[in-house]
Amino acid sequence: MPQEPFEESRRLTGCNVYFAGPGAGLESAPGVAFDEAALARWRDNVQAARSALDWPVGDIIARRHRSGVSLAFAAPMDRLYTAAEVNEWAWYDALGLRAPDAEAPGDDGEPPPPHAASLPRDEALRLLRVRADAEANPALLALAQAADARGVPLLADDDEASLGAGAHGRTWPIDALPAPDAVPWDALRAIPVALVTGSNGKTTSVRLLAAMCRAHGWPTAYSSTDGVYLDGAALEAGDFSGPGGARTALRRPEARAAILETARGGLLRRGLALCRADVALVTNISVDHFGEYGVHDLDDLATVKLTVARAVAGDGLLVLNADDAVLRRHADRFAGQRLGWFSLDDAHPVLAAHRARGGATCGVADGRLRLHVDGAKHDLGAITDLPLALGGRAGYNLSNLAGAALAATALGIPVDTIAGVLARFGASRGDNPGRLQRWRLGGVDVVVDYAHNPDGLRGLLQAVGAGAGGGRLAVVVGHAGNREDEDLRAVAATAAAFSPALVVLKSADGYLRGRAREDIPAIMRDELLRLGMDPRAVEVELDEVQAARRALAWARAGDLVVLPIFDRDARDRVEAMLERMERDGWRAGEDLPELPPARNEEEASP
Repeated sequence: MPQEPFEESRRLTGCNVYFAGPGAGLESAPGVAFDEAALARWRDNVQAARSALDWPVGDIIARRHRSGVSLAFAAPMDRLYTAAEVNEWAWYDALGLRAPDAEAPGDDGEPPPPHAASLPRDEALRLLRVRADAEANPALLALAQAADARGVPLLADDDEASLGAGAHGRTWPIDALPAPDAVPWDALRAIPVALVTGSNGKTTSVRLLAAMCRAHGWPTAYSSTDGVYLDGAALEAGDFSGPGGARTALRRPEARAAILETARGGLLRRGLALCRADVALVTNISVDHFGEYGVHDLDDLATVKLTVARAVAGDGLLVLNADDAVLRRHADRFAGQRLGWFSLDDAHPVLAAHRARGGATCGVADGRLRLHVDGAKHDLGAITDLPLALGGRAGYNLSNLAGAALAATALGIPVDTIAGVLARFGASRGDNPGRLQRWRLGGVDVVVDYAHNPDGLRGLLQAVGAGAGGGRLAVVVGHAGNREDEDLRAVAATAAAFSPALVVLKSADGYLRGRAREDIPAIMRDELLRLGMDPRAVEVELDEVQAARRALAWARAGDLVVLPIFDRDARDRVEAMLERMERDGWRAGEDLPELPPARNEEEASP
């Protein structure tokens, strides 16, 4: 039996994969044995705690899966730390276990506070009542009730609470909230909001939508895996694709629209920051992140991603990719909602049937991107004229263009504005940093991208003509550590399918997520050799930047070098190096320029 019978016990601060509201969730620990009787006891314990704490009734969810069970229940938004401890106590007790007693005194001489699960049942419930009362914030609940009655969005975290959003929002410290009758309600309201999720293409779609909003005249904030931005200027750097990034974007007082990348991790760990949006776009569902939080197959992953549908119930639009079989399979769950479908084929049966019912669609017909909305057909341009589509070769980006165009209509952006953005977005490297950025250096074609899973890497290599003859191919390959070994091997196999002359295996330090630095390259190297690659064509360079330099130093005129770079700082340094090489007229075989310092090195400089 593991030390604790659970892992990943957490607060669910917003609409989540289990229910439409806040609560608590946990995952059973690997190897914990349980049966239906134990699950029934857990449910009874949650009900007993609710009764003892005077909490309202609500959802109680036990989702069994291949590696155990996910346990979640709805709870008051101002007492979620206590709710997480209730969940842990309920599970301990359901299994007939007791948490260890408090450890030895700390540095201050005081013992740590006991966990409720270390106490007899009656004492545990009394302790939970004390903690719930101490955590309670009646002022927050009063504001939430008043905001809901007026249709005004509320955002809350440990430090602040906001009413309204962007230019029509206001924020207060969480411990100094006004009474509802002191709030200037007439000045507070929502701004146009889009949620973007999926396995690939999220950040590109976010940037496209943000560009369309700006072209429409709206100062626009967006959050993504690259950071939080306002009108293209970075406010925060790093992965802000969870609810924290969404709140940061939504609280910008200049913003009149917000585009929010909504990744799997944030959905599972916390839920949505905002459960009210005009449109939610799901780009696709592909193999990635299996093995965490009970997600073991594509249908599990689709269920998580489609949490965004909760935010667009009513008049909102849920935009789905008809070329994705998993999304088509799950679409029946949303029969009562407004749907929009996009595809690389405007004659796709799903699109044709949807249009016949008056629904909105976007797809490719006769080499042109066609938008059908409100009963009218619009021509968005020839696909060969859309820079992001690489003359039509980048099918995955053409799909991103179609999905973003359809989503933009739900934000109220005119079709002419949408078409204008599609005609120019991607012509400059600054439009979509780190995604399909290309250089021609001394006869060597160099591509920088974020491709990190099999579908993303395959689409990238196909788009840039890898394996289509001509020069040799060098590709840098890696993955995040929180993937299963099978996922790592699948990425390596994808690279091998394009017959590279050199594979440089990397290990991005910010993406190890529990693995040793050497583990990911070792697994991938084993797969490449198993598939018959010459060991001399497989090199390991753990640092992302040095891996890119190794591939560039190897190249000669006519070669193609593909550099998927994950870490933001590493990407910035590689791009700065490539831009200098371009300025200096670098030729294949010449020494590479010195690297610019890493961000932390700059900060450490006097």
